[in-house]
Amino acid sequence: MTPPAAVATTRVDPVLQPVPPEEKKPKGKKVVVGATGAKAKLSGGSLLAVQIALLIAILAAWQISYNYAGENKLVVSNPKLVWEAFLAWQEKGTFWPDLWSTVSAAFIALILSAVIGIAAGIGLALAPSVEAVVSPFLDAINAMPRIALAPVFVIYFGIGSTSKIVLAFTLVVFIITINTRAGVSSADSELLRLSVVMGASKWQRFYKVLLPVAVPSIFAGLRLGLIYSLLGVVGAELIASTSGLGQQISASSAAFDLGTVYAALIVLAVIAAVFNAAAGRIEKSILRWQPPQDA
Repeated sequence: MTPPAAVATTRVDPVLQPVPPEEKKPKGKKVVVGATGAKAKLSGGSLLAVQIALLIAILAAWQISYNYAGENKLVVSNPKLVWEAFLAWQEKGTFWPDLWSTVSAAFIALILSAVIGIAAGIGLALAPSVEAVVSPFLDAINAMPRIALAPVFVIYFGIGSTSKIVLAFTLVVFIITINTRAGVSSADSELLRLSVVMGASKWQRFYKVLLPVAVPSIFAGLRLGLIYSLLGVVGAELIASTSGLGQQISASSAAFDLGTVYAALIVLAVIAAVFNAAAGRIEKSILRWQPPQDA
């Protein structure tokens, strides 16, 4: 009996197996997948449409709450009454002077805070021994409610722009100082050592290494300080002032003119939104070298 012929087997090394070519992915489009799926960014027109729709929904909800407020209609008010109060405010001729008084004081406080806060933050970051001594005192002063000191500022500086600027300055300067100190201190020590090895001077190390790292934190402090300077000025105006949006809110509240109160609050909200948007555009144009956060 003839034995069956042996079947030849060939062992194929999986490493030597041909690998199918990778499928080419289209360039130019990046999809970020999160917990809820693809993350899509609205275009400018779509974003504006959504924001307008949200504003209309808020106004409609406001009007509906007024219709069902019953005895509390005086407190709730409605968009029509607020608009009429705003027009009456303009007809009195005090709207633009009040607006200028508040905005100019806020900008002066912000500029003073930026100059002193950035310089102090850089100095503290570059002098760790001084920072160790001063930091507890800065934290203690920063924790104090400055609005409680507003009467002291009014008594010392008088009822006018100076007391408003000083109060806003004491709010904002610590924010900018802390952000600047944190930004400069976050510089990579390896980059600093490498710059020393390459023969960079102290000024070159500051300008080429420390400052680019600190600029985003400085801008974050400035944007936050912009809002807080406005809040500080309005807070001082609420306590004692001869002009400004805060003074208008205080006087209208005393006269139970809540339409003008809401009008002034809406004006403040619009100013804050415009300031924040403008600061964001300036920051984006200056920090073009930074990768986008949603990349």
